[in-house]
Order: sequence, then structure tokens, then C-alpha cells
Amino acid sequence: MERILYDYFRSSAAYRVRIALNLKGVDVKRIVVNILPGIDEQNNAQYRQLNPQGRVPYYTEDEFRLGQSPAILEYLEEQYPVPALLPEGAREKAYVRQLSSIIACDIHPLNNLCVLEYLRNELGADNKAVEKWYAHWIQEGFKALEKMLTANHKSGRFCFGDKPTFADICLVPQLFNARRFEVPLDAFPAIVKIGAECAKLPAFQAAAPEALGKD
Repeated sequence: MERILYDYFRSSAAYRVRIALNLKGVDVKRIVVNILPGIDEQNNAQYRQLNPQGRVPYYTEDEFRLGQSPAILEYLEEQYPVPALLPEGAREKAYVRQLSSIIACDIHPLNNLCVLEYLRNELGADNKAVEKWYAHWIQEGFKALEKMLTANHKSGRFCFGDKPTFADICLVPQLFNARRFEVPLDAFPAIVKIGAECAKLPAFQAAAPEALGKD
């Protein structure tokens, strides 16, 4: 079986999938799709034929094709169940998915590259305004996440207990983005602490943008 991940080193969604693949020990061939504005390889006809949405990540196993990082994470969890990245129990799973969705469904879509480019190119926002927008939505999401991580007493070393889950896989790329855009994180000590724990693990280290270079 040939597994391929269509990837870009600074894509938050692709970063999530790289972490999950590393944690599960699933080997893939990486094919870089450079989504940097002005290069825009995601708009190439060949890639659009493969992936009509033209986004990364995109994951294939022979003829099986799948986009959208939450769907890819769910597939990997079912297809490669060890180690588990969701806890046991319906309520526990739902809680972790809730944490993940705060990031993947609320914060990230508002700060995705296509949104930022629309703000600049179509609405005339300058860099200062775009950075303010970016910081606002990270901080709004992190406020809720921080309260949940500290009030529900379910977090340990990680977002849920002492093993990484989907929630940590979503959190770490968002922390990377926050630091890249110099968003203050002093108000989020639990989030920062969990990020530091994740950074100790080889699976997270190997998935990080700085480990891949500007490919």
C-alpha cells in the first residue's frame, strides 16, 4: 500500500495530520503542495483534479482519497487504532472532540490563509488590521479552551489526562501560529504548559514546521 500525504510545512491542518501519523507510526510519502500566495500550487489543474477543494492536507492510500484534517484524524484512529488518540467512553471522546473543534472549527477557519488573503486583497485590510484580526480570534478561542482545561479537572500532562489526544494534535499547530504572529499567551498558562509537554515528544518534534524546513 502506498500512503501519500499532500502537505505544506506551515499548514496548521497538515501539521495536525503529521503529528497523528507520527504518533501512530504510519509511514507516508510526503508530496509538498506550496500554498504560499504567488506560488499557489494548490490551484494547479493536476492537483485540483486529484483534490477538487484544492486544500492541504490531502491523504491517499492507493485509490482511497480523503481531505479535511478532522476526517483524516478519525480515519487514522479507526484504521490504525494503536496507540489510541481518543479516550475510552462516549462522553470522554465527545469531550476531546469538543476541545479539538474549538480550534479546528472556530479558531482556525477564521485565520486560514484564504481568509487572510481575502481581507487583504478584497477588503483592503493592511497588515496591522490582519494581525489584529488574527490575534483576536486566537485569543477568543483560547479563553474558552483555557477555562475548560482548568475547570473540568480532566487535563493532566495533556489536554485529557497523561496521553496525547486529538485535542493536543489540534492545539500544538495553533500555538505555533500564535507565536508566529506574536500573540500574547500570558493569559493561557494551562495551554502553554500542555504545549511544552507535547514538545517533549518525538512525534510532535518531527512534525513541526521547523523540522521540515521551507519545503
